[in-house]
Amino acid sequence: MKYLKFKNSSERVPIGKLICVGRNYTAHAKELGNEVPEFPIIFFKPASNVIFSGEDVLHPDYSNDLQHEVELVLYIDNDVKNADDSSAENAIGGYTVGLDMTLRDLQLELKNKGEPWTLAKCFDTAAVLSDVVLKKDYRLKGVENISLSVNGTLKQNSSLSKMIFSPVEIVKYISSRMKLEKGDLIFTGTPEGVGKVVPGDLIEGSIENIGTLSTKISK
Repeated sequence: MKYLKFKNSSERVPIGKLICVGRNYTAHAKELGNEVPEFPIIFFKPASNVIFSGEDVLHPDYSNDLQHEVELVLYIDNDVKNADDSSAENAIGGYTVGLDMTLRDLQLELKNKGEPWTLAKCFDTAAVLSDVVLKKDYRLKGVENISLSVNGTLKQNSSLSKMIFSPVEIVKYISSRMKLEKGDLIFTGTPEGVGKVVPGDLIEGSIENIGTLSTKISK
């Protein structure tokens, strides 16, 4: 079992479901040749995929196109089902920076076959997290800068204001389909600029006022 890491708190919370939203920035959907969705596109990662800032991402030997995706991640700190605006906001206990590492070649291969692309998203070290900033210490404004660099070169640079579905809308939608529980994490999607990384690369991700993370790609 893996536990979340918090800023300014020693609470131990086991990581629950990792629920991920795809295509939540228009420019990212278009750069991959996808339609802009009418509703959030949902997929999952297991908690066993999680590593933390400072740990290495292991490049699977069955892929030649490992790509970075920096995201705002929501920490759910109380159970909620069929949320309205108020209960959705109250269910969000904090925020963290996340990397949704993706095997793009495998994803495209599986999509072309009409098969689920779970294995392109779920592999050891495929989810990198910074420490959680609790809402009592910082309340998200929704206009924060989100960015990622590889070996010091800026690759992704956008604003959370460009998200198609807001954090509250995402929690409302997901909780209408399944119960959200304390310890669940919601990856809210990545902006444009995703790209390939190889062993030896250093990735640094950041969200204004939330935090930063760094990870190295290794074999």
